[in-house]
Amino acid sequence: MSTPESESVIRIACLGKDFGAVRALDEVSLEVVRGEIFAYLGPNGSGKTTTIRILSGLSRPSRREAWLNGFSILHRPLEAKRQCGLVPQALNLDQELTVFDNLEIHRRLFGLGRQWCRRIDELLDYIGLLARRDSRVRELSGGMKRRLMMARALLHEPAILFLDEPTVGLDPEIRRQLWALVKQVQADGVTVFLTTHYIEEAEFLADRVAFLDRGRIVALDSPPALVARLGRWALDEIYPDRVESSYYQKREEAAAGAAASPRPTSIRRVNLEDAFLRMTGRKLE
Repeated sequence: MSTPESESVIRIACLGKDFGAVRALDEVSLEVVRGEIFAYLGPNGSGKTTTIRILSGLSRPSRREAWLNGFSILHRPLEAKRQCGLVPQALNLDQELTVFDNLEIHRRLFGLGRQWCRRIDELLDYIGLLARRDSRVRELSGGMKRRLMMARALLHEPAILFLDEPTVGLDPEIRRQLWALVKQVQADGVTVFLTTHYIEEAEFLADRVAFLDRGRIVALDSPPALVARLGRWALDEIYPDRVESSYYQKREEAAAGAAASPRPTSIRRVNLEDAFLRMTGRKLE
């Protein structure tokens, strides 16, 4: 049976994944609360996409287990898959078919009745593409294609939406339009599990964030709480080959540090990337 409303909609218990001698995921455990946006951050190769592939049924774990809306990904895989929609990194729409036909194929693959055709038009209106219903996908902009992929993932009314780098390659204006759509999806009761390299994306969207490094979760909390572990103000000292940052609770303290430094300096607000760098020693990108 599925979980009650008060329980976690995603539960991962000591999940592991090996590719030969390479350990891509190493005892990952976490829970995602129903209706939240959860951001999963880490550099390339840290295991983000591997986690989403396992949870969405595209790959099997090497060790342990996970549950989607109460259904085991190992023992109830079909039920678990129906709990989620997936927007992958790569654009995988049929470019020669129309906007409507791409969603119609998804409807048939999920065994949804003809009455769900109305749902297609409702979704196209929801994402602002109803006027492009009969356009071929190759005629759409990159942002429109991303919105269409999101509509496809939502067609069967999943409890969970997996977004794997959903705004990669988009310009800032289109990216922010998609942020608004993700917030609307959350407001409609869908739990969102997001991977991204854009630190401002996680800060704007996420209720909680996990830092993943070399297949392990090294920190998990809300963005403000993770930032607060360092301080409110950052002092960057600029060297010819690097930038070294110090962190302070008060701007006056950072200003005193800048006055005492023989190097060029800059004072700014602490952000989530500072927290990631301090906890892992690595950059997100």
